[in-house]
Amino acid sequence: MFRRFLWYCQIFLGYSAQYLKTKMAYRTDFLFYILSDFLLQSMNLVFILVVFRHVDQIRGWSREEMLFIYGFFMVPFGFYSGFFNHLFDVPEKYVMEGQLDRILVRPLNSLFQVIMETMNLELIAGIIPGLVIMGYAAASLKLQWYWWDIPLFLVMVLGATLIYAGIYVTLASLGFWFEGRMGLMPMVYNLSNYGRYPVNVYKGILRFILTWVLPFAFVGFYPSTILMRRREYYAYALLTPLVGLIFFTTAYFIWSRGIKRYLSTGS
Repeated sequence: MFRRFLWYCQIFLGYSAQYLKTKMAYRTDFLFYILSDFLLQSMNLVFILVVFRHVDQIRGWSREEMLFIYGFFMVPFGFYSGFFNHLFDVPEKYVMEGQLDRILVRPLNSLFQVIMETMNLELIAGIIPGLVIMGYAAASLKLQWYWWDIPLFLVMVLGATLIYAGIYVTLASLGFWFEGRMGLMPMVYNLSNYGRYPVNVYKGILRFILTWVLPFAFVGFYPSTILMRRREYYAYALLTPLVGLIFFTTAYFIWSRGIKRYLSTGS
């Protein structure tokens, strides 16, 4: 099994190298694409800064705490943008146009291949400003760091990324049952942006949805609270890896069922 894992790692590196060679053929476009993503993300940062010019706190959260949550959110969001953002191509490109035929004749996991073919590695660069914002906010909050914070941070990021993967693989898998593009992904994407703010600023049904139905509160808010020593949210924060594992395992099961249901276009 370990040898197979290494084999997949080698294939991933091969895909990545080929992808970067293709992109670097047009270096200016490549750099502008990264810059435009930075600018897009900075708009949300500006929004937070403007709001806190008028108020000191929002529901008990200071500006620095909000920045820390936002910075953490950008890390798993960067992995999502790089690897799962374009899974919305699956229903039309892979199922309706029959490109999944090509995938299924190869001796590789089908989901792995689709993710490799639809990834946008340059968008992973969005992680960097996230880490910078986290560092600035942590210094402002005078957080004391311990050695276990690094593995804790990595586990939280992994759990949050698995949640993203689970939700979007599930949505992509629905293409095996429903023909054509679905309008769900843009709606879910917009909802995911709520994960960059404290969940207690929302009320009622929205807070429940963000925690237990489409758990985007676990991709930014909850896991960041344990790094900020907000003890009242520790129980939720520690659930992040488990929620990620459950969502991704369920999504992979749905994907596998969809693959068995898939019928070639025959053309």
